[in-house]
Amino acid sequence: MSDSASHGEDQEQVRRVKLERISALGRDPWGHRFDDHQPIHDVRALEPHVPPKDEAGHQPPGPVARIAGRVMLRRTAGKAIFLDLRDWTGKIQVFCGKSQVGDEHWALLQEMDLGDLLGIDGTLGYTKTGELTIFATKITFLGKSILPPPEKWHGLTDVEQRYRNRSVDLFSNQESMSAFLSRSRIIAAVRSTLGAKNFIEVETPTMQAIAGGAAARPFVTHHNTLDLELYLRIAPELYLKRLLVGGMERVFEIARVFRNEGISTRHNPEFTMMECYQAYGDYNSMMDLTESIFTAAIKAVDGQFVRPLNGRSVDFTPPWSRWTYSELFLEHVGCEIHDTVAVASKAFAKGFDTEGVAHDVLVSNLFEEYVEDALEGPVFVTDYPASLCPLTKRKTTDPAVAERFELFVQGMELANAYTELNDPILQESLFRNQLAGQKAEDSMAKMDHEFIDALKHAMPPAGGLGIGIDRMVMVLLDKPSIRDVILFPLLRPKGQDSASAEPLESENRPEPKSEFEGM
Repeated sequence: MSDSASHGEDQEQVRRVKLERISALGRDPWGHRFDDHQPIHDVRALEPHVPPKDEAGHQPPGPVARIAGRVMLRRTAGKAIFLDLRDWTGKIQVFCGKSQVGDEHWALLQEMDLGDLLGIDGTLGYTKTGELTIFATKITFLGKSILPPPEKWHGLTDVEQRYRNRSVDLFSNQESMSAFLSRSRIIAAVRSTLGAKNFIEVETPTMQAIAGGAAARPFVTHHNTLDLELYLRIAPELYLKRLLVGGMERVFEIARVFRNEGISTRHNPEFTMMECYQAYGDYNSMMDLTESIFTAAIKAVDGQFVRPLNGRSVDFTPPWSRWTYSELFLEHVGCEIHDTVAVASKAFAKGFDTEGVAHDVLVSNLFEEYVEDALEGPVFVTDYPASLCPLTKRKTTDPAVAERFELFVQGMELANAYTELNDPILQESLFRNQLAGQKAEDSMAKMDHEFIDALKHAMPPAGGLGIGIDRMVMVLLDKPSIRDVILFPLLRPKGQDSASAEPLESENRPEPKSEFEGM
């Protein structure tokens, strides 16, 4: 057993003894209902109402305060104990004087450790050093922490521990708590924006008989009673479009989707996607909607439209620039998108396999290689090669071009949208062409005949939009990894030899310091 593990066990044993002593004092160490406590942020906002000290330097009682939080710091000074308590809104200092709280509460404080949960009643005032402080008159024990909090988290091992032990990460690192509260505000802003535009939120199946709506490898599961193979959804698209056919003209879903693929700083096998569909709209409608959604999300976070990202600044002030796929291809690759000889030559020179590969596939490979990383953004890339977009309506003026856009910021795709294909005859034909040569384990290896039949009842012309919520949060909060914005990301099994495992994360980046001190 390591010295650190032994030390941790010793501390746990000491805390268990204190647990028994708290019970002996007639207090429940696990606490009870604690009504009417105020968020610490609201208590700090009462500061203007704290009366000034009198001529003798005494602090008159200020506003009454009642808070609940975790002990993050403790300092003892004779017959006084200073605590820092933190809840999910902020942190404040608490002064506990023996004469002020009385012998019973003072005895209870002797059994208190860092990480414990306390309720504090008192009044707001200032210490001699001028720090805003709650002067406690009553202590309520609300929860004993048997395990000691982390002293410090540094290096790769501790990065993984933050993801693996998210509960500890949240209460010990304010940066993490702030990020996830911001994530919730961003999602609320997405819902609010769509609701204000008369979209209704719906729920579609997570387990599907046919994995469709995207090109990805699904997770496979099995329903025992029906003896039926099912797939965890890779996209909610085909079900949402059925609702358009049914007459629900504006629908959206914030969906958990699953793709049995790699893990990286930008990919987690389980992630969150917002998809919405607007009858009688098109991809231009979706560009306007995307700007509205991001504008609302930014206002929900802090209202700053010029934001830091990866050491640079990005200006999200709308309207955003719009460039066609072919314009960007010419600028960055150096040849026309339709020049088959030049495209093949460029692809071969870059090391791509060109023998028997379709022209538009080579174009796509070159676009990813030369163009995407050069897109600082936010920029809408519009009008993709139609062969790459089997669910998209073609331009009436050029059937080789699909009415599709993707939103890029610093080379990362954040949104994807179409003018939706509502021609069932063409859709069935495109599906058949796409399925030709597909491996059985790949997505869309089966024709979704029910979806085609739904289209045959006439789906209105529509615009559709998908936004990756996790990536959106990453960008708006300037986080380097998708695992920094997913509460419980998928991790390799605990104890697996990381040297032999595929790298999952950037391993050299600063980590937030723990707030625990004084023990």
